[in-house]
Amino acid sequence: MTRIALATEAPDSVIRLHPSDDVVIARMPLPAGTEVLPGVVLATAVPAAHKIAVRALAANDKVRRYGQVIGRASQPITAGDHVHVHNLNIGDLEGAAHEQTLADGYAIGSEVQPVQPVAEPATFMGIPRADGRVATRNYIGILTSVNCSATVAHAIADHFRRDVHPEAMAPYPNVDGVVALTHGVGCAVAADGEALEMLRRTLAGYARHVNFAAVLVIGLGCETNQIDAMIESQGLEVGPKLHPFTIQQIGGTTKAIAEGIVRIKTLLKEANDVERVPCRAEHLRVALQCGGSDGYSGITANPALGAAVDRLVAHGGSAILAETPEIYGAEHLLTRRAVSPAVAEKLIERIHWWEEFCRVRGASLDNNPSAGNKAGGLTTILEKSLGAVAKAGTTPLVEVLEYAEPMRAKGLAFMDSPGFDPVSVTGQVASGCNLIAFTTGRGSAFGCAPVPSMKLATNSALWRHQNDDMDINCGALVDGETDLDKLGEAIFQRLLSLASGEKSKSERHGYGQQEFVPWQIGVIT
Repeated sequence: MTRIALATEAPDSVIRLHPSDDVVIARMPLPAGTEVLPGVVLATAVPAAHKIAVRALAANDKVRRYGQVIGRASQPITAGDHVHVHNLNIGDLEGAAHEQTLADGYAIGSEVQPVQPVAEPATFMGIPRADGRVATRNYIGILTSVNCSATVAHAIADHFRRDVHPEAMAPYPNVDGVVALTHGVGCAVAADGEALEMLRRTLAGYARHVNFAAVLVIGLGCETNQIDAMIESQGLEVGPKLHPFTIQQIGGTTKAIAEGIVRIKTLLKEANDVERVPCRAEHLRVALQCGGSDGYSGITANPALGAAVDRLVAHGGSAILAETPEIYGAEHLLTRRAVSPAVAEKLIERIHWWEEFCRVRGASLDNNPSAGNKAGGLTTILEKSLGAVAKAGTTPLVEVLEYAEPMRAKGLAFMDSPGFDPVSVTGQVASGCNLIAFTTGRGSAFGCAPVPSMKLATNSALWRHQNDDMDINCGALVDGETDLDKLGEAIFQRLLSLASGEKSKSERHGYGQQEFVPWQIGVIT
């Protein structure tokens, strides 16, 4: 099975990931004149996690990291040069030429190996629901059909904030909270278009999410996204778990807020009547994310998370990889693990959609690496993607989902989404994920109610500097304090602990309500 190796050669100052690589990675900030390998002396200072050339390259030569192409030299490069945006770019390795850059092609299904189930699946302390699903948290949610009802939704949720009104929730210790998840759309879009369908699919995914004991859906009343039409189109049912109403129907803002408070008070007692019991890990679905990535992401946290995913799937659980622009240039590593040609072809089709989506707007997929990514050592989208895909481990790819489409199969899935973390995670949660594993090298601050989010630091400097936000230090891998197998096991065990009720750092800070961001794909008129 294809897995990016950690290091085949690792002198004190650099990491060499693959024998065919044209670059090594700096372990630490290195001054000019440092001999990083025999005969390879730095021409200039190089920051930690950045690339150093190990051989001379002519202009337009392909440059390899992980044994894979990450771009072309934009000017001559000599051994010992710092390799980054000043001398490396994507060149012509995008669009029509993209598939030709893949050394062995897509090789659909060539590396699929059956999952070997463990003899005794792991368990966690979960919250069983009547329909057989198992929750990792127990919230009451407030969703909005349109931006116009956001103020009412937040006013209702604020009434039950434990930090402001502790007396309101004191009788309900088994309820994690009341959260309002609002958004900025819902009107001025085509009533039968893709944009509205995607929003409705997202809202429906949250309305039926296992971590919500019950949900209010609040609208204004005159919006394009009519609640009744949304409920019908998405196969939802009004009842004990779903309570819709509109501000105009109730009689205005004040009455709508009062109505919402009354309804939630009636729901809290039943929502509190739960207990955690041992449940098999097969009930876990983990959203795989990376944000604020750096040059260490593909060396430490992402492959370590991939090792945890392999364990999770062997124990019967599932995971969803996403962010289509951030697998661009690495999708062949997934098609080789696709369980059928149909699965692989759907993934390839989404890649082509993104190429065309960018082309007609005069954009490039190589615009994706952010300023922070580049400061952290990542240069091209190809390089970023090769590190990002490592989060998916080595297990077979069982299905490819549209944005916010419910996951049906067990195992590893891919969901189409942009690379912007809040948008992508919102879709993964709507697809049914009840845990989030989020790797970061720059220090992303993120959470996503009603699902706990675990933060994995890619380097020890970040772990020390921003420990308040990080749950696990994957920089220990580069520091030589652990190995990939042990770190993967530690991440898997932490996922079980979070699923059992242990709060993550992001939960303790209260992240989650503002990070609900459905993909806005349509034209606003």
